[in-house]
Amino acid sequence: MIYGIGVDVVDLPRFERALTRTPALRPRLFAEEEYRLNGRELPPRSLAGRFAAKEALIKAFGESAGINWHDMRVVSDANRNPHFVLAGAAAELADARGITSVHLSISHDAGIAIAYVIAEMAGS
Repeated sequence: MIYGIGVDVVDLPRFERALTRTPALRPRLFAEEEYRLNGRELPPRSLAGRFAAKEALIKAFGESAGINWHDMRVVSDANRNPHFVLAGAAAELADARGITSVHLSISHDAGIAIAYVIAEMAGS
């Protein structure tokens, strides 16, 4: 059963300017495993998608109380498909709400990144 759905968009040029203007933003928003792949840093469009994913997750959960950016890490599997690794307050909130799985889709094109999240709970 669907618990919640979230969607978010990020303006790519604006996000890239923010990363350039404030270098400390990258480690504040992302764990190293999120912004590096095989030893190289991901491009800003990929990070924008991951940021949109985190915002969409908060919307799907319905709140963000106590959750920090590193509690909801977006990583890629062996096929480069994105998924969440929840920890801390994000994992606790998911457990408290009965959320058993989180589905994620990310795309970027035409100057925007978009992420779509479905939070699912057990049941009929």
